[in-house]
Amino acid sequence: MADNLLALPTDLPVPQDDGACGHLRGMQLPALNLLSTSGATVDLAQQGNPWVVVYCYPRTGQPGQELPGGADAWNAIPGARGCSPQSCAYRDHYSELQALGATVYGLSTQDSDYQKEAVQRLELPFPLLSDAQLEFAHALRLPTFSFAGLDLIKRLTLIIRAGKIEEVFYPVFPSDSDAGHVVAWLTAHQGK
Repeated sequence: MADNLLALPTDLPVPQDDGACGHLRGMQLPALNLLSTSGATVDLAQQGNPWVVVYCYPRTGQPGQELPGGADAWNAIPGARGCSPQSCAYRDHYSELQALGATVYGLSTQDSDYQKEAVQRLELPFPLLSDAQLEFAHALRLPTFSFAGLDLIKRLTLIIRAGKIEEVFYPVFPSDSDAGHVVAWLTAHQGK
């Protein structure tokens, strides 16, 4: 039986910055259509409010279902655990992010049907995007890892304006602190 997906264990290994996102700041996004849990396709290169926040996460679990490879093995991967708490933090900070002019998306390699369950269960007020074919991840050379036969994106957050990556948070740890850091960054960069 899966453990509580919303609680972060206190003994999780801390991910280290391996430099895998060093090339992203200042990069223009490629024109790619990603399937959204809203049913529409989204081209992040064409989005802007003026800000777009995309938090990339490995995969959400589902209540009552064992994680592929087992919870102990998943928890041992630095930065892997915490996708639901990260999404909930973005949900809880959503009105602040909107007030700062940000459009929010979560992105993973899970298919859109799987992601829809998380949107409903976690009551997310924003859509999740599916990069099931890893087109976005490969185009941006995002850091990935393989686990239990799955190719997954390491946890990172992109702040985008007019199709250009302005800031990257990587590694993100603990996962539930990410939305607060993004709010602080956007607040400091208003009017710039």
